[in-house]
Amino acid sequence: MNPPFGNFPLARLALDACDELAAPVVDALKNWDAREAARSVVYVDTDPEKADTAAFCEAYDAPLEFSANCVVVAAKRGGEVTLAACVVLATTRLDVNQAVRKHLGARKASFASMDTAVAETGMEYGGITPVGLPGTWPLLIDAAVAAAPHVLVGSGRRRGKLILPGAALGRLPGAEVIEGLAG
Repeated sequence: MNPPFGNFPLARLALDACDELAAPVVDALKNWDAREAARSVVYVDTDPEKADTAAFCEAYDAPLEFSANCVVVAAKRGGEVTLAACVVLATTRLDVNQAVRKHLGARKASFASMDTAVAETGMEYGGITPVGLPGTWPLLIDAAVAAAPHVLVGSGRRRGKLILPGAALGRLPGAEVIEGLAG
């Protein structure tokens, strides 16, 4: 199979690569109400030592403008903490202090700790993906990500990535497409 971009040693439909994905990702793909979106997800096998965005893009000839980062945020208000995930293009920065904080109605928002992100998602740090996040979490997708023809996101593990239409991310459970989430 040929992915829409990049130079990868192996690419196949994610639903055919379940043994390579984190358990929450497999569950999400198999149970996604948007069946055509689930079938559009491609898994590409990659070196976990090159999982960080800049190294990855260089090693696999993947355009940085089609790479998206999934960031776990902890929003606090009145002693309660709400975890949320935000997806922005790698060429932008997530506006945690304004856009995210205000959207979640929090007094304070910050990046969740690595330990919290890993424990709560069931995914490996550096591979956290919007596909398979806890269903109770808000999933905020920057409008530029949803508008991209295809985006590259984590697979739930540091080894491998997923490529899917940006619009498909907006069809994930709990997803909200937001203008101005990143700057």
